[in-house]
Amino acid sequence: MGRGSKDKRDIYYRQAKEEGYRARSAFKLLQLDEEFDIFRNVERVVDLCAAPGSWSQVLSQKLRPTENDRVKIVAVDLQAMAPLPGVIQMQGDITKEATAQEIVQHFDGGYADLVVSDGAPDVTGLHDIDEYVQSQLILAALNISTHVLKRGGTFIAKIFRGRDVQLLYAQLETFFDVVTCSKPRSSRNSSIEAFVVCVGYNPPEGYTPHMSNPLLDHDYDKYENALVGVNRAIVPFLACGDLNCFDSDKTYPLADGAVLKAPTQTPISPPYAKAVRLKKEAAVGLGNVHVERATDSATENQ
Repeated sequence: MGRGSKDKRDIYYRQAKEEGYRARSAFKLLQLDEEFDIFRNVERVVDLCAAPGSWSQVLSQKLRPTENDRVKIVAVDLQAMAPLPGVIQMQGDITKEATAQEIVQHFDGGYADLVVSDGAPDVTGLHDIDEYVQSQLILAALNISTHVLKRGGTFIAKIFRGRDVQLLYAQLETFFDVVTCSKPRSSRNSSIEAFVVCVGYNPPEGYTPHMSNPLLDHDYDKYENALVGVNRAIVPFLACGDLNCFDSDKTYPLADGAVLKAPTQTPISPPYAKAVRLKKEAAVGLGNVHVERATDSATENQ
């Protein structure tokens, strides 16, 4: 992509590069903190689906402004991630119980005060499919949170808001006292993404966390059918910010003295690397076919 097109990206993309964040998504977590004060009295945090690490950067800056051994941040992802100061990195699958056990070991047997997840699948553009896959990812993140989150803790995750999201809300309300759906101003208006902020972890009486059913699709009938229709789960929605703030769907001029910088951290092992390699191999193979055909044609003309 050319330099000129980079200049036209939204204000949060350029501001993230100027301030050294690995992705513009850092501002989403910062704005959620402005609205909900999620970092108060937090010393142990788990960042699920952490790569490339922008949320871990925010957590490190907010919770460890100075060297503080009491604060521990564990970042988990299947992909490799460049090191960050004060962040313990793990490559693991959030649907595996071994991952949950390793997280707890990093906390010396304690539990997390806060679990965050900014993970999302590779979108297809088909909203129904994207919403379903994202909801399963949230449930997997919620399930591992039941192993590592202390009572009264907070869980934050990206969600795709759609027409069939009520069951997911009902499942979250089963485990938390307060569930709020929020859209920070740095989240593009054209996107269906939002974030669920779940406060006060309080699992049902007798609930035992386990990984044999990572999507939590057991019987929720007595919870979800207490009400019917759209009133089955009433979740408040909060849009962070106001009309005086930057609109992430618009383009603003660079500030005076601002310098366009390269991304702070490029992907170490991007998931599309295999696709790029196969495309190059296919192009080379196609080129060889054209050469062979041209040679055959020249031979026939002779």
